[in-house]
Amino acid sequence: MKDAVPGARGIWAPDVSFSHGEYRIYYSVSTFGKNCSAIGLVATPSLEKPVWTDKGLVFRSTPDDDFNAIDPNLFEDAEGRQWLAFGSFWSGLKMIRLDPKTGRAAKDARIHALARRGGPGAIEAPFVIRRGGFYYLFASVDFCCRGAASTYHTVVGRAKEPQGPYLDREGKSMMDGGGLLVLHADLDPSKRFVGPGHIAVLREPKQDYIVYHAYDTQARGVPTLRIQPLGWTDDGWPVAL
Repeated sequence: MKDAVPGARGIWAPDVSFSHGEYRIYYSVSTFGKNCSAIGLVATPSLEKPVWTDKGLVFRSTPDDDFNAIDPNLFEDAEGRQWLAFGSFWSGLKMIRLDPKTGRAAKDARIHALARRGGPGAIEAPFVIRRGGFYYLFASVDFCCRGAASTYHTVVGRAKEPQGPYLDREGKSMMDGGGLLVLHADLDPSKRFVGPGHIAVLREPKQDYIVYHAYDTQARGVPTLRIQPLGWTDDGWPVAL
């Protein structure tokens, strides 16, 4: 995978799922601020005694593209089709269809646009869940990785179909910069943690949880893992509790 992205020094943004008898981890390879990027896949039949198989390249972007192939997230729709959402900055969040048997891009896969923002295009880290007849697209916007000065926060929109359009509570499309606020420094009663984003949602039978990173202003802005219960309003919108 490093050969696909010259100058890359590591991997990040793992996304874990279980499908076809194996645990699959999608991951990102890139260099900061550039869209010469790639999404790779490794798999193992067990997490207790993992034996990893490198499945290789799933998807990539180059400087000739208007998108950035990082921050992968796999989800399954109501028909059993699997999709991989991804993206950071440039023209926004995208999605391709996967072959569930292999975990790699389907032969007829095409790129679907999910969300974007104007200006610097500061949107990334999509995470999609299906609930109550809707698909919910969570996204991180503005700027992370600046410690206590980070402005990162999390918004959400929903759609009837996995391809969108994803709209916020006011009906504004996420393709036009819409998104209902879910996590923000101003919503933290303690005013301690800033820049909450790059979320995942853990769904349990009795309670959903939102998992994310934020920066601790009482510890020199160190990045910190945070977990909060995730509730739902009567009209079906998520609320971090």
